[in-house]
Amino acid sequence: MAVIILSATCKKNQPAPFAIPATDAVHERLATGIIYEVNIRQITPEGTLRSFTDQHIDRLKNLGVDILWLMPTYPISIKNRKGTLGSYYSIADYKGVNPEFGTLEDMKYLVKKAHEAGMLVIFDWVANHTGWDNPWIRKNPEWYTRDKKGKIVPPVADWSDVADLNYEQTGMRKAMIDAMEFWVRDVGIDGFRCDAAAMVPTTFWKEALANLDSIKPVIKLAEAWEPELLENGFDAAYGWEFHHLLNEVAQGKKKITDIEAYIEKTDTLYAADDMLLNFITNHDENSWSGTEYERMGKYVPGSAVITYLMPGIPLIYTGQEAGLNKRLRFFEKDTISWADTSLYSTYRKLNAIKKRNPALRTGTAAGKLYFKADSVNQSVVLLRISGENKVLGLFNFSDKPVNMRVTLAEAFDKYWDIFTGDAYRIRKKTEIQLDPWEYLVLEQQ
Repeated sequence: MAVIILSATCKKNQPAPFAIPATDAVHERLATGIIYEVNIRQITPEGTLRSFTDQHIDRLKNLGVDILWLMPTYPISIKNRKGTLGSYYSIADYKGVNPEFGTLEDMKYLVKKAHEAGMLVIFDWVANHTGWDNPWIRKNPEWYTRDKKGKIVPPVADWSDVADLNYEQTGMRKAMIDAMEFWVRDVGIDGFRCDAAAMVPTTFWKEALANLDSIKPVIKLAEAWEPELLENGFDAAYGWEFHHLLNEVAQGKKKITDIEAYIEKTDTLYAADDMLLNFITNHDENSWSGTEYERMGKYVPGSAVITYLMPGIPLIYTGQEAGLNKRLRFFEKDTISWADTSLYSTYRKLNAIKKRNPALRTGTAAGKLYFKADSVNQSVVLLRISGENKVLGLFNFSDKPVNMRVTLAEAFDKYWDIFTGDAYRIRKKTEIQLDPWEYLVLEQQ
């Protein structure tokens, strides 16, 4: 067995040029935040902004969600469209609302109701490419990337429904920033999840994100893992490596102890105020790689809990809390069923402890992490500490009962089980038996 002990202080010496102080409202919100990815098309039978607002805002508030990430709600290009309804990421108008979803007034209504419920709203921003009938392509064809024959091309061959933007064009950059500012200034949204962020020059993000923050401090999440993006304006990035590692452990391609090397690596790569998004599924993974149940099988429950206990920001994808176990069709209507409410209580309690216990914060406020894995028994002991606050996670990732003994002196204390309310006292010789695939989340009394 090996023990990984990390403090909240990172090894990386150079502070990010655009780092926001830990006391800033954005970082405070993210430090305890729960992000929910909203797939407007599939979340209700109507598939509209208004129906989502009326049917789910209060439910998600009760679940403990406080940041809504809306998948793209802009008009979708018709030219070269894939499927019947097209990809959300084929943008026909950066300042418009997809009529399939509703109107600009419906969007303002959603933002208003979310704010009244204490939630923030962030948009999915697609800066790398547009749809083929975006007005830019007709009015400013020089804003697009061309091949040797002068033909506008997609960024990737398989992305045939979108056209690649040329970031050497100053006019295009200004128009892009203007569109982002519109949603912050005129509609009141609270930030952006930036699609394929590493495919766009960092110099653009540095300028664009600084402009947005001059209007008001906004959440800036990169769909990328590169530390360079966090050094130039982004608050948070995707924990892609951790996501793939959890999948590979479940599939027998990696060992549970490989998580220790991941922890050491991230502590070296990222600055103290950097934050990573932790998840077991999202729209891309669900539709293209398979549901979490396809990819992870019986590892799903424990892996979902670990995304809350590890340093980072937890993500819930639309339907995850309802046990969504089908690949949603990406270019068609494919309404989610909300009949299964068996996981609601689990996510509500995880969201609650993430918010109330300082040990589970992320960024510069992150509690110390102790991680101990046993590849023989497929078990994990995970401890987070901040001052007098402790959260202890015990996991059995195997199909056999495991007798677990916690040997970390820092963990010796009195606890209660956040799911059952049962009391525990962890001492040097305490032994706890976990059934196959069972886990415990214990909070210091």
